[in-house]
Amino acid sequence: MSFNRRHFLAAAAAGAAAQSVVVGQSTAPRIPTAMIGVGNRGSHVMKGVLEQPNAAVVALCDIKPDRLDAAASAAAKDQPKTYKDWRAVIDRKDIEAVFIATPPYLHSEMAVAALQAGKHVYCEKPIGITASQVRDVVKAAKNSKKVFMVGQQLRSFTQLQEAIAKIRGGVIGNVLMVNAQRHASQDLSHDGSSADWYFDVDKSGGYLIEQSVHNLDACNWVVGEHPTKASGFGGTLLYKNDPPGRNIYDCNVLSYEYPSGAKMSFTLNVFHPPGMPGGNQYIHAFGSKGAVDLMYSTNMYKLNTKDEPVVLAAKRDEAPHGHTTAFYDCITKNAKNPADIVVGASGALTAIMGHLAMTKQSVVSWSDLGVAL
Repeated sequence: MSFNRRHFLAAAAAGAAAQSVVVGQSTAPRIPTAMIGVGNRGSHVMKGVLEQPNAAVVALCDIKPDRLDAAASAAAKDQPKTYKDWRAVIDRKDIEAVFIATPPYLHSEMAVAALQAGKHVYCEKPIGITASQVRDVVKAAKNSKKVFMVGQQLRSFTQLQEAIAKIRGGVIGNVLMVNAQRHASQDLSHDGSSADWYFDVDKSGGYLIEQSVHNLDACNWVVGEHPTKASGFGGTLLYKNDPPGRNIYDCNVLSYEYPSGAKMSFTLNVFHPPGMPGGNQYIHAFGSKGAVDLMYSTNMYKLNTKDEPVVLAAKRDEAPHGHTTAFYDCITKNAKNPADIVVGASGALTAIMGHLAMTKQSVVSWSDLGVAL
């Protein structure tokens, strides 16, 4: 669809908001939805929105014309209007739900504005890259009666839900320690579509805050609480000033302590050779009765025995857009929110606390962050 034709059809976008579709045996209105940020992540999430029978993508926003064109073509059935200014999207009274998939430093401002405008909000992780940004979103979400969900999609993986429920139920006893990592075989592409912001820590938060928030949140989920202290070290050891101007780390070694006394060790690097054992991601949870290998299995190994491992949750194919479906279920069915503001804030603050511990080279406490949950 050409640029001019898309704008010629702008008037039809409002009509799309009023369309109805058959859901089961009944007819239900489709929720007018806007996508702010339609790059790599945003375009993937939009695929999930387009699959929802109760959603209509009526607005698209991005500062890059090629992304807007591609997104408009993908969502052509809903005839969305395109924007460069995200504020114009928030100002549209007919829009009920907003997805935010922009660089992380923009998440807080956009999420607060959307909540204050009375929109349901799906905000990609992290909800902020500083404690003050997180605090602003927490305040806005708690003052809103709308659904606020964070894009921490592991929370919608049914296998993890089942396994972690059993861990929380005591199958491995008291959780004593968690050992986790996120290792990659190479740095983010230096000339890719995200390179213009990713390598600036003030825009992305770096690997720890932008990506490892998933891993850290899962660790919090297993322990059943957020940590109270963090310490550790990080640096740029291989990709020094590569790309030029880079100020994000390429590795870290962190330790966390939880209120229960449980400990967590987390390492990250982007130079783990392909094929070398021990790469990729894992979460090992150790308890007083045994341990569980999460992420790639949910096998429980009993303490002090050589018994075969017990499978806590059967392996299954997860719905590729299950988290998006959960968002609309919260809106239309009052379903339980798997990644609400407390989950989103706890995950982001855990990463921020680790980042501060590395940059300050000192122990950082949760209370130092000044955010009440």
